[in-house]
Amino acid sequence: MPAATKENIGVYCNPEHKLWVEGSGPSVEDVRSSQSLKEGEVTIAIKSTGICGSDIHFWRHGRIGPMIVEHDHILGHESAGEVIAVHPSVKTLKVGDRVAVEPSQICNKCEPCLTGRYNGCLEMRFMSTPPVDGLLRRYVNHSAVWCHKIGDMSFEDGAMLEPLSVSLAGMERAKVALGDPVLICGAGPIGLMTLLCCAAAGAEPIIITDIDQKRLDVAKEICSRVRTYHVQPGESMEDAGTAISDLAGGTLTTALECTGVESSVNAAIYSVKFGGKVFVIGVGKPEMKIPFMRLSTQEIDLQFQYRYSNTWPRAIRLVESGVLDMKRLVTHRFSLENAVKAFETSADSAKTGAIKVLIQSEA
Repeated sequence: MPAATKENIGVYCNPEHKLWVEGSGPSVEDVRSSQSLKEGEVTIAIKSTGICGSDIHFWRHGRIGPMIVEHDHILGHESAGEVIAVHPSVKTLKVGDRVAVEPSQICNKCEPCLTGRYNGCLEMRFMSTPPVDGLLRRYVNHSAVWCHKIGDMSFEDGAMLEPLSVSLAGMERAKVALGDPVLICGAGPIGLMTLLCCAAAGAEPIIITDIDQKRLDVAKEICSRVRTYHVQPGESMEDAGTAISDLAGGTLTTALECTGVESSVNAAIYSVKFGGKVFVIGVGKPEMKIPFMRLSTQEIDLQFQYRYSNTWPRAIRLVESGVLDMKRLVTHRFSLENAVKAFETSADSAKTGAIKVLIQSEA
């Protein structure tokens, strides 16, 4: 039977942009006794956690829009692990189950919850988004309903189900279909994950852009038929849009924008044809300028995404069946104790070549 053998530690940041590892709750004593578990909860020994761009933002900038780090705060929301304790009220999980953790905690009462779009919950508590502490800990208590069984899937793949869920939500809402010409802006973790999804869905042609040629080379590795466009410093949105459109033969109907960067969003707007769609998955600054009349005169739809809902079972099926192989996206691995180095490696991706950095822990 799995048991807690080490003290609980977590990865913290604060409003002064410091980053450190220190003791965290629940304590190892509480984990062993199960005394801290509430009704419906299980304790998970977290085995693998991915570093997200939002984690970097909270550390370095202290906020994302209205979500502000105001106190010592635990990061991380891309995690998988093993159940090591179960509240008596939980009947769906048992000690020893391997699970991926969906980091949502919802009210189940508001309209978004009751209509199935719980990512818009009016009382959402999303782990790692201030003030709710995240999953970058050795042990975490979490609602069993948000712990998805992964069978013999690796904990690394289990942790990658969260960013995969982001891409799947974008694919579904943008309605990407077999044979659709698609632009993906940004070859970071979400952009490359979205590339895997678009390729599996039969989109053609697929164009992907980035300012980093090395990341475009990775895109070619994971999808040989993708067409890459290296965005040049200072390139205007009109010129970039025209060049991207030409690369696709003037056919682009859908752009999946995965950076949230103003210049990239605008280049996407100039790349799609009349009646096209720009779907923004990426997170950006609070305000940006967009070419309004280009959108208007070309009847281009501009849509946005906030997290995901009801994606995890689908994500698990895609990985278990081998339809998607995400392993190439993982470039670095660090221990939980060495998490500060992991964050530094992830944040300096232009120098380190990092795509997805994973932090691993032993109970």
